[in-house]
Amino acid sequence: MGPERFQSGQARRAPGWTLPELLMAVGLVLALAAWVSRGEAEARARQSLQAASQRVVGGLEEARASAMREGQPCGLALGVTGWREPQGGGLPACGLLEPELAAGVEVSHNLPDPVRFSANGLVLDGGTVWLRSPGTPMVRCVVVSLPLGITRVGREGPGGCEPEQIL
Repeated sequence: MGPERFQSGQARRAPGWTLPELLMAVGLVLALAAWVSRGEAEARARQSLQAASQRVVGGLEEARASAMREGQPCGLALGVTGWREPQGGGLPACGLLEPELAAGVEVSHNLPDPVRFSANGLVLDGGTVWLRSPGTPMVRCVVVSLPLGITRVGREGPGGCEPEQIL
């Protein structure tokens, strides 16, 4: 009889992972993937809010430029999906209207319908626009101040619409 390869009491183990080791590794990979996915979803939601706030401000600036270019008063109305022609009031629409602010962004505001612009580009109405997106607790806001129609973009905070902190 040849020499014994194993001492008594030791079981021979096949190369590879055991089932508990494999389940633990798969669980860790899935947990890591879920964590990364949540971070990406929040980043996408914040990008949508940023794009929507830029389109709100861009619509105001385009309307001002249109009123000055045409030399006549005009108006815009902010709907749930973006800037649109004013309903009633007899004012023509200002500038080009974009069909949508950003997909999935919820818009609320206290702007009048329509926001009016004078022939020399002054904004005659003010208010605040709030933008929300599923996937992030952040609320972006755009404030239109009178008498010059200066706009400020920020985040909703305890004191209202607070300016962004720029480093």
